[in-house]
Amino acid sequence: MEPVDPTQWGRIDEAGTVYVRTGAGERAVGTWAAGEPAEGLAHFGHRFDDFSTQIAVLEARLASGTGDPKAAKQQALALRDQVAELAAVGDLDGAAARLEVVIGAADQAIAGASQARAQARANAVAAKEALCAEAEQLAESTSWKSTGDRLKAIVDEWRQIHGIDRKTDDALWKRFAKARDTFTRHRGSHFAELDKQRGAAKQAKEELITRAEALSDSSDWGETAGAYRELMTEWKATGRAPREVEDSLWERFRGAQEKFFSRRNQVFAERDAEFEANAKTKESLLAEAEKIDPARDLDAARAALRSIQERWEAAGKVPRERIREFDSKLRAVEDRVRKAEDAHWRRTDPETQARVDQFRQRVEQFRTQAEKARAAGNERKANEADAQAAQWEEWLRAAENAVE
Repeated sequence: MEPVDPTQWGRIDEAGTVYVRTGAGERAVGTWAAGEPAEGLAHFGHRFDDFSTQIAVLEARLASGTGDPKAAKQQALALRDQVAELAAVGDLDGAAARLEVVIGAADQAIAGASQARAQARANAVAAKEALCAEAEQLAESTSWKSTGDRLKAIVDEWRQIHGIDRKTDDALWKRFAKARDTFTRHRGSHFAELDKQRGAAKQAKEELITRAEALSDSSDWGETAGAYRELMTEWKATGRAPREVEDSLWERFRGAQEKFFSRRNQVFAERDAEFEANAKTKESLLAEAEKIDPARDLDAARAALRSIQERWEAAGKVPRERIREFDSKLRAVEDRVRKAEDAHWRRTDPETQARVDQFRQRVEQFRTQAEKARAAGNERKANEADAQAAQWEEWLRAAENAVE
C-alpha cells in the first residue's frame, strides 16, 4: 500500500496548526512545533497510513475468509467512530467509505456463516445417517475381519463428524450401536464354534515345530529350504491355535527356520566372498590373455594360453551373473590363437603348397606357349594359350588366398 501524500489532503499554517480537508470542510487535527512544517505534515500523514493499514488488514481477512467476521465488524465500527475526530492527514472520506464496505462485507460473511452452519449440520446428520445405513447392511455379514475393521473405521469417522445437537446425535448413535451389536453377537457365536477347532490346530502346529526343529541343523541347503516352504504352507493351512499360545508356537516355528537360514546365509556369504575373489583373479588372467599376440610368436602364444587356461581352472567359480562375461572374453582369446594356428597350418601344409606351386607352373607353361605361338605368327594359338594362362592364374590366386 502506497503511503499517503499529506500535501494533497492537508496543510500546516504559520502558527503550526495542522489541518485536514474532507468533504465536510477543513478541520484542525493538531499542532506542530518540533521542526519544519513539512515534517509536521508528514507526521500526521504517517498517522493516517497507520489507520489505513488497520483497514487493509480487515479487508484482507474478509477477502480471504479467515478470522471471525463478527470481530471484524466490531473493529470496523470502532474505526469508523474514530474517523470524525482522527488526528491524521489523508483521505479520511475514502477511509470512511472503505470501512462501510468492510462492515457490509462482514454482515454478508456473518449471514453466510449462519447459513453455512445450518448446511454443515444438515450435512453432518446426513453423513451419520449414511453410516447408520451402512452399519445396518453389515450387521448380518459373515466377513468377520473386514466387517469388524469397517465398523471400527465407522466409529473413527463418526467421531470426526460434529455440529449435531445432542438429542439427534444420541438417537443416531443408538441406531448405529444396535446394528454393531447384532454383528458382534453373530461373530461371537462363530468364534465360539471356532475355539473348538483350535485345540486340534495347536497339536498340529506342535508337530510342525518338531519337524522344523529336526531340519534346522541340515546342510542340504536346497532340499531343506524347499522342505521349510512346504512346512510353511502346512502351517498356514492349519488355522490358528488358541490365542494364548499362538504367538509362542509361531516363535518356536520361526526360530527353527531362522537357525537354518542363518547358517545357510553365512555359508552363502562366505561362498560369495570366495567367488568375488575368484572373479578378481580371472580379471587379472583376462588382462594377461588380452596381451597374447599369436601373429608375433605363435608358439609363445600357445604356451601363454595353456598357462592361463590352467590357472583359470584352478581359480574356481565366479558369481553366476558373471560366468558368461568371463567365458566369452576367454573364448575370444582362444579363438584368436586357434585362427592363427589354422592359418599357420595352411601356410606350412606340404600338399597345399605343392598345389600352389603346380598352379604357378601351369600359368608359366601357358604363358611360354603363348609367347612361342606369337613369335611363330600363330595368333590364334597364342590367344588360346593366354586364355588358359588366365584361367590357371585365377585358380592360383584362389589357392594362395586359401593359404593366407
